[in-house]
This record gives sequence, structure tokens and C-alpha cells, in this order.
Amino acid sequence: MTQFKAWINAARLRTLPLSVSGILVGATLASYFGHSSPLIFWLAILTTIGFQITSNFANDYGDGVKGTDNENRIGPKRALQSGLLTQGSLKKGILISIIIDLLLILALLYFSFGIKEIVWGLLFLLLGVLSIWAAVRYTVGKNAYGYQGLGDVFVFLFFGLLSVIGSMFLFVKTIFWISFLPAITVGLLSVGVLNLNNLRDHASDEDSGKITMIVKIGFKKGKFYHFTILILAFISWSAFILVTATEWKHGISLLAFVPIFIHMVTVWYNKSPAMLDPELKKVALSTFALALLFYFSYYNFL
Repeated sequence: MTQFKAWINAARLRTLPLSVSGILVGATLASYFGHSSPLIFWLAILTTIGFQITSNFANDYGDGVKGTDNENRIGPKRALQSGLLTQGSLKKGILISIIIDLLLILALLYFSFGIKEIVWGLLFLLLGVLSIWAAVRYTVGKNAYGYQGLGDVFVFLFFGLLSVIGSMFLFVKTIFWISFLPAITVGLLSVGVLNLNNLRDHASDEDSGKITMIVKIGFKKGKFYHFTILILAFISWSAFILVTATEWKHGISLLAFVPIFIHMVTVWYNKSPAMLDPELKKVALSTFALALLFYFSYYNFL
């Protein structure tokens, strides 16, 4: 495998659709409330992709160094684990990725807030730096929060609330409280993807000392936790549609929950963690489909 393909492998492109879902929902909410900007939209998309790639590099490095990615791991082989990249190369990749993230953040904030709204710009710069910190510290370092059962909380906050509400604020410069409903949904679905990963890897995680929510509560209870997450996501999204829908097309996005409910049946009858690996993609792509359907049904293209 060439070095280019090795870096593509470490970037984990299949994770990117989920990462941009929050931005799509946030931008759609902004348009619904009368604000839009193609430049801000695309800079926000590029920034969140940058965060995700940084997180993937750091996750590959952190789990590889700690020995969590080993021969007992069920999922796809990682770059460091399989020897495609060295520790030194990944460190440099993480650093370069962080620099790119910072440049994207500065560009996004300049075009969103400019100089006149410097206070908001500084606040969002702090949030951007915190996002980078969260991306790296998930698995890197002695006190990595992903090893202390806190991954679910951080994913909910950064993939859900900050991604949706934060991106909406870049356009509208205010918060509409009804927007927390779709933000909660995106956050919960993102936690659902992480939980599936943890259900799949619970045995190897426990053996390597990685404490996840599933390691804490066990595989069986982890299933009920998973169902609770997805049902609450559906309720939150349905509540938003019920309150805001004025046309039949506004309900189209609910179709994205059909494959999610089918997925829940699959998980219910599952007895082999290894068979859960394909389910990650289903939930991630269903979340992306939800965001796309929401975009095309609610976005004001006029």
C-alpha cells in the first residue's frame, strides 16, 4: 500500500458523512429562520471534516500506542496497528491536521463575525480549540476521556449540540430554542454510532483496560441503552417536525428512521458482537440521510 493510501486509511473517510450531518442540520435551521451564506456553509463543512480527520488520526495513534488496537479487535485494521504508518508519522499527521483546522477556524470566524463582532469570534475560537482538544484527547494521553467512559457525553456535546446549534449561530447570530430538538437528535444518533462501536469491541476494550459505557454496564444492558438512545432521537426529531411543519414535505425526513428501526431489530436478535460491524455504517448513513432530507425539505432555496 502506498503512503497516500495509508493516510486515506487513517483518515477513515467512511466517518465523514456523520461528521457533516450536524452542519447540514444547523445550516438548514439557519435558512428556516431566514439566514444563509454559501461561503460560511462550505467553510463550516470543511472545518468539521478537518476536526473528524484529526480525531481519526489521533484515535488511530492513541489506541495503537495503548495496545487497544490488537489482534483481538473485531473492526477494520488501523494504520498504526497494521504497520502502514509509524508513530512518528502519525504524530506529524496530527500536528499538520491541527494547523489546518486552526486556519479553517480563523477563516470561518472571519467571514461569519468579521472584526465588528470580535467577542463572538473569540468565543467561537475558544470553542474551536476545545473541539480540537476533544478530537485529540479522546484516546491520546494518560487521562484520555474515551478510556474513562466519557466518550458518549463528549460525542453528544460536540457532534450534536455544538455542531448543530453552533453552526446555526454562525449564520443567525442568535439561538432559537426549538433548534435544540434536532440538535439533540443528531447528538443521540452520533452516540448511537459510538455505542455500536463499543458493543462490537467490548471484549477487547475490557481486556485492554479501555473503559467504555458498555464495559461499565455490560453487553446486554448496552443493547437497551442503545435502543433508548435511538428512540429518544426519534421522539426529539418528531417533536420538532410536529411543532414546525407547515407542508407535507416537512415530514419527509422521518423516513430516515425506517432503516434505523430495522437496525434496532437486527441488534435485538444479535448474539455475536462481530456481526454488529456493518450496523455502524447503517446508522451513520441513516443520520446523514436524515440531515440531507431535512436540508431539502426545510431549506429556503429562494
